[in-house]
Amino acid sequence: MIRTFLTGAGLLGAAVLCSPAAVFAADGVATVKTTQGAAFVVTEGSRTPAAVGLAVPEHATLETGAGGSIGVTFRDNSTISIGPDTQIAIDDFVFKPEAQQYAFVTRMAKGTMAYVSGTIAKISPESVAVKTPVGTIGVRGTHFLVKLDD
Repeated sequence: MIRTFLTGAGLLGAAVLCSPAAVFAADGVATVKTTQGAAFVVTEGSRTPAAVGLAVPEHATLETGAGGSIGVTFRDNSTISIGPDTQIAIDDFVFKPEAQQYAFVTRMAKGTMAYVSGTIAKISPESVAVKTPVGTIGVRGTHFLVKLDD
């Protein structure tokens, strides 16, 4: 079962830790802003412990164990915060305003995620989607919370 909660800024304000002046590594689509407990960035089979400032490449998977969490900020200032026992893959991220090319597609396998939209969702909402085992969420608002039950 999937649960989507539209929430106020107050609830997500504590979950999302972003900075508009985020600095990104050349090869990253996002940067880890917060991490706690068992939290990893998985790329091409390599499982790297999440650390503040770590660049997150496209096609990476964010994973947390029991008690783990990760907060990331993307190049368009979108933020994702994931809670314990969560797995979410970044399937597609394109942010090229000069060419009017946008995409932000994630695939959530399990767990909880809070999302706050950035530039892509504001100027091209049809380009943002969160895929789950039971459906796809099209982003038409500014923030939401998703919980996948077993």
